Amino acid sequence: MAKLTIDDHSFQQQFEQAQAAAAQANQTEPRAIAAYYEPKDRLIIIRLRSGASFSFPPAIAQGLSEAHPEDLAKIEITPMRDGLHWETLDTDFTVVGLLAGRFVNKKWMQQLNQQWLQEAS
Repeated sequence: MAKLTIDDHSFQQQFEQAQAAAAQANQTEPRAIAAYYEPKDRLIIIRLRSGASFSFPPAIAQGLSEAHPEDLAKIEITPMRDGLHWETLDTDFTVVGLLAGRFVNKKWMQQLNQQWLQEAS
């Protein structure tokens, strides 16, 4: 396999484009300022920079559904504030994905949708 190379000028251009895209996303996409687990209500609560809040039960989220409350409480907000991370659970979510109702992979969501349809019947 041929070794891929990039010259310094091309690298610098791509780097600057990536920085501009990250800055744009930081200004226009939702960002978390706080996230915590509320054991009384069994909810993950996310406070957004906009002043809005979002919550969801960990039971519907892949990687969180079987977790102990003390592990659910160990939420870290990513440095760009665009994601949540649970180190002890090895689980990550994007804020945008959670707001869109994506609780991880397609198969997991299909199983959840089936469960919800059965419960609604």
